[in-house]
Amino acid sequence: MTVIFGGGGFVAFRAIENANEPPSEGFSIEDMGKLASGDLAAPDPETDALKNAAEQAYRADQLKKNRSGAGKNTDLDWVVPKQAPSGNGFPPVNFPPGSDPSPGSNKATAKTMLASMGWGDDQWGCLERLWQKESGWNERAMNRYSGAYGIPQSLPGSKMASAGSDWQTNAATQIKWGLGYIKGRYGTPCGAWGHSQSVGWY
Repeated sequence: MTVIFGGGGFVAFRAIENANEPPSEGFSIEDMGKLASGDLAAPDPETDALKNAAEQAYRADQLKKNRSGAGKNTDLDWVVPKQAPSGNGFPPVNFPPGSDPSPGSNKATAKTMLASMGWGDDQWGCLERLWQKESGWNERAMNRYSGAYGIPQSLPGSKMASAGSDWQTNAATQIKWGLGYIKGRYGTPCGAWGHSQSVGWY
């Protein structure tokens, strides 16, 4: 029996599925192998499939909105949670009092980090557009379809713990992880942006 549902049904399905999933035991042997080899940006078919499913659910929602004439059509598909997501066994962490994400400051931080990855200023435009589309440069942004989190929209967000234990709230930690992911998986921000433009995710 085949059941077909739109983006809203997908969101509910993923929420129920995530709630019923047993807690992760942390890093698996495969994860440890990736850590040891430094290959954290290697293709992950399971995560890629989830990103693709989330993109399809988002497009289905947009199609439904456009047909009914309700709602606004937007490329931005993220929400700002009051708490950071827990990730693989991490306890939920409240954001510090007075926490006020600053997309402008986050962009400035990323721009200064480009050279450390061996990239020139020609890559900045691609990175700026990529993460504007992904999160609006907000370190609290969470994709409501997939649960991807932070400025680079890590899936799950806890992958960013490899760049620092403050991954849930620190924009610089998220940016550091995101730049490493882009370099390992796509080579350059423009490579990642081209992939995102082609399939809707990176």
